[in-house]
Amino acid sequence: MTRYEPISDYGIVGNLKTCALVSDGGAIDWCCFPYLDSPSVFGGLLDVERGGTFAVAPVKPFDSRQRYLGETNVLQTTFSTAGGELTVTDFMPVCGEEYADDYPVDAVYRKVTCTDGSVDVHVEFEPRFDYARAETGVETTSGGVVATRGDSGDGDDGESADGHRGESLFLSTPVRMTVEEARATATYPLSEGESHWYVAQYGDHDPLAGATCDDLLSETVEYWREWAHTCDDGDENDGCYLTGEAHDLAVRSGLVLKLLMRRDTNGICAAPTTSLPEDVGGVRNWDYRFSWIRDGAFTVRALSHLGHTEEAKAYLERFVDLSKSLDPEEIRPLYAMNHDEGLSETELSHLTGYRNSSPVRVGNDAADQQQLDVYGELVLAVSQLMKSGATVDPDDWAAIANVADHICETWDEPGSGIWEVRGDDHQFVHSKVMCWVGLDRAIEMAETLDFAEADDRWSTVREEIHETVLERGYDDEIGAFTQRYEGDALDATALLVPLTGFLPPDDDRVVSTVDTIREELATEDGLVFRYRDGADPLPGEEGAFVLCSFWLVDALAVCGRVEEAETVFENVVEYAGSLGLLSEEVDAERGELLGNYPQAFSHIGLVNAALYLAEARQDVEIQPFGAHSLD
Repeated sequence: MTRYEPISDYGIVGNLKTCALVSDGGAIDWCCFPYLDSPSVFGGLLDVERGGTFAVAPVKPFDSRQRYLGETNVLQTTFSTAGGELTVTDFMPVCGEEYADDYPVDAVYRKVTCTDGSVDVHVEFEPRFDYARAETGVETTSGGVVATRGDSGDGDDGESADGHRGESLFLSTPVRMTVEEARATATYPLSEGESHWYVAQYGDHDPLAGATCDDLLSETVEYWREWAHTCDDGDENDGCYLTGEAHDLAVRSGLVLKLLMRRDTNGICAAPTTSLPEDVGGVRNWDYRFSWIRDGAFTVRALSHLGHTEEAKAYLERFVDLSKSLDPEEIRPLYAMNHDEGLSETELSHLTGYRNSSPVRVGNDAADQQQLDVYGELVLAVSQLMKSGATVDPDDWAAIANVADHICETWDEPGSGIWEVRGDDHQFVHSKVMCWVGLDRAIEMAETLDFAEADDRWSTVREEIHETVLERGYDDEIGAFTQRYEGDALDATALLVPLTGFLPPDDDRVVSTVDTIREELATEDGLVFRYRDGADPLPGEEGAFVLCSFWLVDALAVCGRVEEAETVFENVVEYAGSLGLLSEEVDAERGELLGNYPQAFSHIGLVNAALYLAEARQDVEIQPFGAHSLD
């Protein structure tokens, strides 16, 4: 790897424990073992010189293209050269509910096939353990090469951040490789019809037979095809009304969300990467390899409507369990994938960052912020799951009731808000709206559940919040809900006012808010910025926010402006490219993807926007998120 590739040039594969990003140039430039929030082994995405890579590509100049094998997470990169064509098939094994004992699963499998003519292949294997902080030794061995972690320079004697002493990565190879300066390379010809397997196995030194790899590929393809949401477009008997491109993009988004779910804890990370910049060359670089509570309601709706209710239940259950074991004030906005480790934020000053965007951060100090909207999101997620057919038991209800009580006590306090603004706390309007939502849905749930009862205070405070937000959070002069009580800055979260049921979509204040945001925060084709420059204390400018752009689609749809919503949706999904993958943001001028990638919130937004559009086309009344009494 000699230069930084555009973020959109990467596909993703994974095994429900970790993920790897594979460029259309054949390079794995991001992969962490054994988990996606472990330190990187291949980190060239954050430092082309030092981070490490595993590349397979033709020697001669080539054109390339990538695709997934149907509705799977098996990735194919095809290289066309003057002398022939080469295909690299990348996957990480996922086979049924239980893994077999006779093959390694903490591995990346790469099948290299010449499909036409003859191609000279170059292979480069250059792992760098512990975010390239540790010394890495590479040597040839029986069946391939092995990389072993050495000292990080702090006296750890090769023990990883996950407690794995003497980490190693074995590369099973079909050809002999040359090792020089902790890098293994090989160059050789491959003729039409010939295939070679390369398997990078974490912590395993046993070479594999090619037949085993082919069988494993077939099993992995079968797993993903069985898991993926499938239906006949528009077939009422299937209960699916997503059609055409929206259907295909929603299915791909579901597959992305599944990749980001850790199988043993059911957490879904916001993204599998850290520090991909929101502002290239700037400081807006964050670690997203954590699970945020606020994603809950949106995730539950998206997964449930794609037919993956069990995943939605499992994902939310971990947060409900936390609510049972913790007092509400102890609940954090985000958690590590294994619940509580690795949250402390540090900077990796030895890495240059993607396109010199520094600092590179690991961990996320937003976990210590007060974000009042989180409580409403938690109640809303449980309510949404009930709409999808899940049951709530008395213990679940007791936890939800405690959260509702906490909302009553804290709703008028300042906080960091949904955008996790660093610095002083503020009275964010969206946080107040979500506190209202939390109480509203708790009251509805109490009316639905035989064993539940709502506290009289909930209704009183709900009304107080509503009146206060309308009085202090809506600005008549600009004709929109504002970001904070103080000031007149706009914020895209105001688009959620009709979606949550805080006000009906035909309310004049909703109509005016949507129009104002469309005019002031959106580009002509519908890309929406979270807010304008200066609304947070960080230097630099960020891109348009993909999720907010889908919120605009949602708001337009519920307001009956279906054609306009469809146009915005079509414009936004263009940025997903041929693989259907989205990052957090888009550079509105250059059309480049920005931020961590692929981003769960963006794909959740895509699915929900497709659902809102489908409902709007059917000309049915669209109900607020998680509402029960309106059913």
